[in-house]
Amino acid sequence: MGKLVVFEDLLEERRVWRREGLRVVWTNGCFDLLHAGHVAALRSARSLGDVLVVGLNSDRSVRELKGEPRPLIKATDRACLLSALEMVDRVVIFDGLRCDQELLRLSPEVWSKSGDYQPDSLDPREREAVTATGGKIVITPLVPGLSTSSLLARIKATN
Repeated sequence: MGKLVVFEDLLEERRVWRREGLRVVWTNGCFDLLHAGHVAALRSARSLGDVLVVGLNSDRSVRELKGEPRPLIKATDRACLLSALEMVDRVVIFDGLRCDQELLRLSPEVWSKSGDYQPDSLDPREREAVTATGGKIVITPLVPGLSTSSLLARIKATN
């Protein structure tokens, strides 16, 4: 099985991982222009458990969250890039603006978010989904100056 999976197949694997006592970590985002900050966040997330699942915002949800002309890279290509990273075990594309339903259904032991978030700035439904299933929320360190928005601003400034 490849790393890019549909959610129902991921849930099937989750049952196996649970029986094997593996600790599942979920992180999510747009990952529109993959950069070193993303890699650092994914590496940190992976260190928190045995299996790293990346929830990837669909093209529609990225457009709604970030506005036009985002996403710059279509979801299947972003998923391909994430799947190529050694620390990523599974990638699943989700269409919502938030991933509370995915968090509830998967019940990861850890939800990892990068340091551009704080616990109180996380979506309350997502927070509740994690805590309701006994999961832990971990904020990983942010690499200063590395974000897709800052990269896009630098690209625009050079034109």
